[in-house]
Order: sequence, then structure tokens, then C-alpha cells
Amino acid sequence: MTRDAEEVTHLTSGQVSTILDLVAAAADADGIAPLSEHGMLRIRHSAPGQGNDFIVTAADGTMAGYAYVDPRSPEDQERASELVVHPGFRRNGLGAALARALVAAAGQQPVRVWAHGDLPAAAALASSAGFERFRALWQLHRSLTDPLPEAEFGPDVRLRTFRTGHDEQDWLRVNGKAFAKHPEQGGWTSRDLELREREPWFDPDGFFIAEDTGSGAMLGFHWTKIHPDGVGEVYVVGIDPDAQGRGLGRSLTLAGLHYLRQRGLREVMLYADEDNTAAIGMYRKLGFTPWRTDAMYRRPAETSSGR
Repeated sequence: MTRDAEEVTHLTSGQVSTILDLVAAAADADGIAPLSEHGMLRIRHSAPGQGNDFIVTAADGTMAGYAYVDPRSPEDQERASELVVHPGFRRNGLGAALARALVAAAGQQPVRVWAHGDLPAAAALASSAGFERFRALWQLHRSLTDPLPEAEFGPDVRLRTFRTGHDEQDWLRVNGKAFAKHPEQGGWTSRDLELREREPWFDPDGFFIAEDTGSGAMLGFHWTKIHPDGVGEVYVVGIDPDAQGRGLGRSLTLAGLHYLRQRGLREVMLYADEDNTAAIGMYRKLGFTPWRTDAMYRRPAETSSGR
């Protein structure tokens, strides 16, 4: 018997705990986290208006799968989603049930879903549910024990660190401009930033800001992150489009790498879109090499004559 996913208007504390355990079990089985940082924050800080949440249960009533689809933002005409099925309950149609729920919730909007690690089972599920692979995100790694060039800035640029409680709105403005064609990053709100400032890994000393020495305007930034396993991350590097061509991306990246090395880390990673050849070229020149690929799958919107 095929089971249907159940929509949940607001996750209870018990459901949150169960979903987090489910996610951990999937990560242990697959060797990779099944949900993004955004997805995990969404679960842990569940709130009305955040989109649609779905759970699916096994025959014995055990919660065996979870999925969500974000609300559509004005900057993005598609709905972003993720799903996970407990490894002990796979191959029972539960993933397909969650995929159907995501498509139905998106309605007249296309829906896209991440497959972290692009595992064969995820690719097979996406194909059977009518999703097509359209985007790849590379994870690149670099040793921090290898030599690092110095971070050099011109006399018209001042490097400083993020000032919590002061820089948020300027940062959101620059981030939105820098990632205007990247709805996931460019669509960040004050709440998205606030949730990350509350995370235990948040470190303003590792959040670098390049500003114009004359006007004081924020030109770009490099936000670093340190994972619990001791691996550093080039979390996000963004440059105001009006400040492009000044070599700030490379210099800010190096400033963050030096900071992570000073913290005693031996390895650093980052994410870059496969088709962002300029960024990947810069990162390769700085010693990064491809490590893993995440894939995004998209399904067109349902039509009025469709299912």
C-alpha cells in the first residue's frame, strides 16, 4: 500500500527531535548530510509562514521521512525543497510520497530539490518523480599547511571585521547585490542572518569586511566558518558589483584563509557552482581541488490538465 505524506503546519518539539535523529541516521548511513544548513535551521527554528513541512510514517506509525518546500520569494519564481528518508525505511515508496507532496505544494510553480552528494538512489528517485538534473554545486578542498600568498589590498581599501548589531543591513544590501542572480543566497533576510548569528559557530572575528577608505562604503566580504570536525569553510565571499575588477575576491579569500590557519586549522573547503568558471578558476589558482558534487533537480510546474 502506497503511503501519502502528511502536511504539518508547525513542527512540535517532539517532531523536531525525531526529524533531527532521522537526519543523523541518514548522514551516518550515506556518509553525507542529507539536508543543507538552511534546512537544518528551518527545522530547529520552525515557525509559521516558513513554507510547507511534510512527514511520512512507516506502517508501524514511526516517522520515516521528512520534506519541506520553501515559500516563493519575490526574487525567485521557483520553490526550493529538500527531503530525507530514514535508511531503515527506504525502498518502500516513502521518498516518492514526499516528492509528490512537494510537487503538489508548489502547484503552479516549478519546484527544485537538492541531492547532496548526488547519490545514485537520489538520482533514481528524482528521475522517477519527473525531476531533471539542472545544476551542480562543487565542494572544493585545500590544505592549510601548504603555502598561502599574502592578502594584499590597495590604499583605497580598509580591511576590518564584522560588527554585530551594526553591519547587518549594509551586509544584507551588499549580499543581495552580489548574489542578485543567485536566489538562495541573494534572497537572505534579516531573519536568515540573525539565525546564523545565534549559531555556536558564528565568529565575527572571522567575518571580514572590505570597505572604501574614503566613503566607508562596504565593498565586499568574506565570512568564514569552522565546522565541529575542525574543517574551515570559505562560507561566503561576495563583492558589490560596483566594486568588481579590483581584485577584492582573491584578497578577501586569502584574508579568511590566513585567519583559519592562524586558528590552527589544517584544511578548508568551499562550495562553488559548476558553471561559475571564473570563481572556480580563482579557487584552483589558490590551491583548491574538487572533492564532491551536490546536484539540484527541477520539476516543472503542474499544468491545469496535469495530475
